[in-house]
Amino acid sequence: MTTDFLPGADMPQNQSFLVRKAAVLGAGVMGAQIAAHLVNANVEVILFELPAIEGDPNGNVLKAVDNLRKLEPSPLATPARAGLVRPANYDQHLELLKECDVVIEAISERMDWKSDLYKKVAPHLGEHTIFASNTSGLSINQLASAFPAELRHRFCGVHFFNPPRYMHLVELIACKETEAHILDDLEKFLVTNLGKGVIRAKDTPNFIANRVGVFSMLATIYHAERLGIGFDTVDALTGSLIGRPKSATFRTADVVGLDTFAHVVNTMKDTLPDDPWHKYYAVPAWLKGLIDQGALGQKTKRGVYQKVGRDIQVLDLKEQKYRASDGKADEGVVEILKNKNVTERFAQLHASSHPQAQFLWAVYRDAFHYCAAHLADIASNARDLDFAIRWGFGWDTGPFEIWQSAGWQQVAKWIAEDIAAGKAMTPTLLPAWAADAARVGVHTPQGSFVPPANSYQPRSALPVYKRQPFPDKLLGEERKYGETIFETDGVRCWHTGDDIAIVSFKSRMHAIGDDVLDGVQQAIEVAEKDYAGLVIWQTEPPFSVGANLKKTPAGGARPASKPSGFGKLLRSFKKEAESLALKAARQIGVADQLMAGKLAEVEHLVEQFQITTQALKYSMVPTVAAVDGLALGGGCEFVMHCDRVVATHESYIGLVEVGVGLLPAGGGCKEFAMRSVADAKGGSISYFIQKYFKSVAMADVGRSAEHARDIGYLRATDKVVMNRFELLEIAKAEVRALAAAGYRPPLRQTAIPAAGRSEIATIRTVLENMLAGGHISEHDHLIGCKVATVMCGGDIEAGSLVDEQWFLDLERQHFMELLATEKTQARIEHMLKTGRPLRN
Repeated sequence: MTTDFLPGADMPQNQSFLVRKAAVLGAGVMGAQIAAHLVNANVEVILFELPAIEGDPNGNVLKAVDNLRKLEPSPLATPARAGLVRPANYDQHLELLKECDVVIEAISERMDWKSDLYKKVAPHLGEHTIFASNTSGLSINQLASAFPAELRHRFCGVHFFNPPRYMHLVELIACKETEAHILDDLEKFLVTNLGKGVIRAKDTPNFIANRVGVFSMLATIYHAERLGIGFDTVDALTGSLIGRPKSATFRTADVVGLDTFAHVVNTMKDTLPDDPWHKYYAVPAWLKGLIDQGALGQKTKRGVYQKVGRDIQVLDLKEQKYRASDGKADEGVVEILKNKNVTERFAQLHASSHPQAQFLWAVYRDAFHYCAAHLADIASNARDLDFAIRWGFGWDTGPFEIWQSAGWQQVAKWIAEDIAAGKAMTPTLLPAWAADAARVGVHTPQGSFVPPANSYQPRSALPVYKRQPFPDKLLGEERKYGETIFETDGVRCWHTGDDIAIVSFKSRMHAIGDDVLDGVQQAIEVAEKDYAGLVIWQTEPPFSVGANLKKTPAGGARPASKPSGFGKLLRSFKKEAESLALKAARQIGVADQLMAGKLAEVEHLVEQFQITTQALKYSMVPTVAAVDGLALGGGCEFVMHCDRVVATHESYIGLVEVGVGLLPAGGGCKEFAMRSVADAKGGSISYFIQKYFKSVAMADVGRSAEHARDIGYLRATDKVVMNRFELLEIAKAEVRALAAAGYRPPLRQTAIPAAGRSEIATIRTVLENMLAGGHISEHDHLIGCKVATVMCGGDIEAGSLVDEQWFLDLERQHFMELLATEKTQARIEHMLKTGRPLRN
C-alpha cells in the first residue's frame, strides 16, 4: 500500500480557509450556471462579463442571469436566488476581485482569450485569492504560463460538468507551481460547500472523464457505423439496459451540444498525436455536416434527433435524412443484458453472433482496452477513473468495475485474442499489469490499483472526508452499515457505535407499509429506552415515495436503487409538478385492497400511519429525518413530523396524494393547519391556510430542498446540506445538539383555532370558478373541497378550538370517502396500469 498520491497525507488541512465571497469570470452557459450553484450554496458571488455596448454596462450579465430563470432543469434552487448574483463588468468593477477568496474563470475554451483575461485581472486579485480556470481539457500548465509567475502557486484548473448544479463530478488539476494546501482548501470547499465529488486529475488533454467518456462515445459511433446499426437502436442498447443514462449515446451528444462534443474530439486530435487510437479522434463527416447546418442538438432543437410535432425523428445515415425514431434492442439481447450474473452476461455477449451483441461486446472491449492502456497516464489510480466516469457520465458502474465484475482474467483473455485477430480498434497490447495472470481486479478493500507503483492506494486522507461515514461505494470495498439493534421485514434499526439509533427502510423505493410503520414505532421505543435520539436515513435514495398500502412480501429483499441522475431530473422537470407527483404516487399500490373491497383494512393502515407520525413528533428523544431524493406523500408526512429535517439540496419533497384522487391522511393536512396558526402569530390565518391549501391541492413538489422550504414542507430550523454523503453525519449532529440542550418533545396542543366554514366557503368559491372555467373537473372540485374541509377543521365556526386528533379524524374520514369513489379508484387503477394521470 502506498500514500504517494494521497491529498493531505503530508500536511494538515487548513481549517481556517473560508470562502466568504467568490467571483466567476464569464457569464456564458457554464459561467452563469456555476454562479447559480454558488448562490444555491449561500456563497456570495460576483458574475463578470464584458460591458454591454449599449444601455446598462452590466447588461450582458443581467441577460445571462435572467436566462437562468428560464432553463430546465433549473440551475437555481429557487427562482429568487437569481437576484443574489451580483452583476459586474471588466471595465468598472475589477477592484471587487480583491474581496474574493475564490475566482473561477469560465470563458470560452480559447487559450489566447484566457491569456488576455489573466493579464487584465491578475493585478486586482486579493493577497490570498485562489484562481481556478474552468476548462474541459486545455493544458493547465500552458494556461499557468500566461498567469503572473508570482501568483502561480495559487493557480489551478477546476472542471465542472454541465449542468453544474446536478453533475456530481468536479476535476481538480494542479499546475507545476500549485501549492498543495491550495488544492486541499479548494477540495474542501467543493466537497462540503458545493456538494461535489472531487477527482484530482493529471494535466493531460481532456483530463479523465472527458478523455475516457468521449473515447467511449467515439468507439460506439465507430462500431455502429461498422455494423450498420441505427442511431436510435444504439441509444436503445447503450442506455439504461447497460446501466447508463437513458440519454445513452446520441441523445447525450444532442444534450451536450454537437459542437461541444466536436470541440473535445478535436482537442484530443490536436494534442494526442502519438496516441494509439489517434486515427479515431476525428469528427465524422455526418456530424460535421450537422454542425455546419447549425443543427447543434437540443439547444437548436435539431441534431441527431429532431422533434416534428409530437413525433421524434432520428437521422438515418443510409438515407441521409430524418425518419421516425423506432429503434429497439433485440429481445434476445435484452434477455442477455437482464442476466444479473455479470460473468455469465459477458460470456453470452461474447459468444453471441447477433450484431447487437457483437456491437456491445466491441464497445465494452475497446473501452476496457483504452482505460487499461491509459490509466497510468491520465489518473492517479483506478478508483479515480471509475468515479470520474460514474459521476461525470452517469454510468452506474465504472469501466474497471464492470471488467472486474465480469471476471478480470477471462475478459483480459478475450481482449488479447481480439487484439491478435485484428478485431480491436488498435493492435496495441494490453499493459503487463492488466494481462498479469494473477490479477483478479483493480479494486480491493485496501485501495485501488496504481500502475506506476504496482500497489494499491486508499482513499484520500483529507479531513473533509471524515464527514462521510459511508462515501460512494466502489466495487471491491467492504461496506458494513453499523451494528444491528433489531431487524424486521420492513426496517433495520442500527447504530455506528455511538448513542444514536438509525432506522432504514427495506421496502422497494422505501415505500411505507404496515411493516415499515411497525418497525418505526419499535425504533422509537428502542431509542427512547437506550439512545439519545433517532435518525431516519436510507442507505440509498430515495427517502420514501410514500404510503404503500400493498403489503411487502415477508422476507423480500429490497432491490438496490440508484440516485437520480441528470437525465432523470431533466425528464421529470419538463412536466408540471402535478405530473411528477402523479408518477411518484403510483407507488401507492392500493389496487388489490380496492378491488377486493377491503376498505376497512386500508382505514386501519391509515390510522396506524397517523399513530406513527404522531409518535415521531412526540417521542421523548429527538427524531431527525435525513432526506435525500424523493420524499413524497407519506414520506413527506414523516418528514413534517420529525423534530428536525436535514435534507440534501437535491431533495424533492411534497404531498402528492391529490394526483391520484386522494388527500394526505398521515397528518400532512393537520400539520399545515397548525403551521398556519403558528405563521399567523395571533393574526388572521386565512392567507396561510390558502397558501398551504394550494400546495396540497396542486400536489406541489419542491424542486430543491430550499424550494420545499418556500412551499412550507421544511421549516426555518431545518438544515440543507450540499453533499449527500455528509447527510448522515450532519443529521446525527442535529440529534446531539437537541439532546445536549435538554430535549423535550413539544406539548400537545388542545386549543388550535380552526379556520372553519367561512374559510372553506372562500376556497370553494375559487374552486367553483375554476370548475366553471373548465380548468378542473368535477372530481378535482370534490377533492379540493375535501382538502379545504380538513385543513379548515370542518364545518365549524371560525376560531373554534380543536385538538390535533380532530384534524386527524377529518383526514381519515375524507381520505376514506374519496377512496370509496369510483373516480378515485379509476384514477389509481389507470395510474398503476399506464403510469399516466387520468383526468376524470
